[in-house]
Amino acid sequence: MSGWTIAIAAAVAAALGAETLGWRLVRAGAKLLASSGVLGAALAAGAPASSYGRLVLVALVLCWLGDAALLGRSRRSFALGLAAFSFAHLVYAAAFAVRGLAPGWAAAGAAAAGAAALPLARWLLPHLPPPLRAAVLAYLGAISLMGALALGSHGAVPELRLPVAAALFWISDLAVARERFVAPGIANRLWGLPLYYAAQLLFAASTAKP
Repeated sequence: MSGWTIAIAAAVAAALGAETLGWRLVRAGAKLLASSGVLGAALAAGAPASSYGRLVLVALVLCWLGDAALLGRSRRSFALGLAAFSFAHLVYAAAFAVRGLAPGWAAAGAAAAGAAALPLARWLLPHLPPPLRAAVLAYLGAISLMGALALGSHGAVPELRLPVAAALFWISDLAVARERFVAPGIANRLWGLPLYYAAQLLFAASTAKP
């Protein structure tokens, strides 16, 4: 995993550097390289060897497609990316259910996710174009479910990487929302992109056999 981590970190740094310089094609290539590196890390960890790992791998592929879609600037590209990531979160949730769930932990996760999602929705909704409101709310539901079951799975079979990754993913999405709808700027990507790839790497690493 360490080699993949270094390669992904280098690709993310290249993407951010290209962003500051306005090199859109370089940024796109570097970001897709980073996303491909996450897939490589999951394969190297042995993801195909278990039902849980295979589901995580499917989720990572959906995230790769979402990353590709979000490279576009149009509303259609954003909607396609949002759909890909929504399905990815549902597949992650299914993976955590397959891995095992502790109901009390999952309930605590649902309460925490709800407590975070409600103020986020209130903050974001006034900035959303009406055609995207339902899709964004559906996405919030999907990532909330993913976060709740990540904690529930950790409660059943301790694996701290799962709730940590879910939290990092959630926080990174704040940068995406702020960039798209509230206050665009390079600062959003400077902190959002590293957190996103850290989350994905943690999910990939969680597929390794104990």
